[in-house]
Amino acid sequence: MSIISKKMCMVGDFGVGKTSLIRRFVDRQFSDQYLSTVGVKISRKSVELLGIRQQEKQDVQLLIWDLEGQTKFKSIAPSYLKGSGGALVVADVSRPETIENIADHIALFSSINPKGTIIIALNKIDLVDEETLAKMIEISQAIAPDKVLGTYATSAKIGKDVDDIFYKLAYQMVEPG
Repeated sequence: MSIISKKMCMVGDFGVGKTSLIRRFVDRQFSDQYLSTVGVKISRKSVELLGIRQQEKQDVQLLIWDLEGQTKFKSIAPSYLKGSGGALVVADVSRPETIENIADHIALFSSINPKGTIIIALNKIDLVDEETLAKMIEISQAIAPDKVLGTYATSAKIGKDVDDIFYKLAYQMVEPG
């Protein structure tokens, strides 16, 4: 059985936890120290997907592109997004402005990869109460429902739904149309 490679991108404003989600998924680690990503950082993780295309399993190497969240970066972003089968659009539930920007991130990714799959990750749920989280989920689910596979409440710190978002996106990128 051959290993296939799939590119996915992490997009969102600065400081929403894109790098932390990747570190939790790839390295099983979390750090409170903030390090801003400059340009793009590419991480790799091999995963085994079960029940793909009448096969028992499929080995997939995920190439996870962690894109800088600065607005000045938007002119360069299209070249980094090209060829991506999917995107995790990340927002920080403790900063409502990052949720307002989800639509812009989806529009940019979709303009370059119209057939790409998108999952929204509302990150840092350990920092807000349940009522605030429920409001943020409701707001984000109304954003581009025709383009978004799902919205997940995540926490890189406690590991909530981190594996789920990466595996869901990987399955969607590998499964035929």
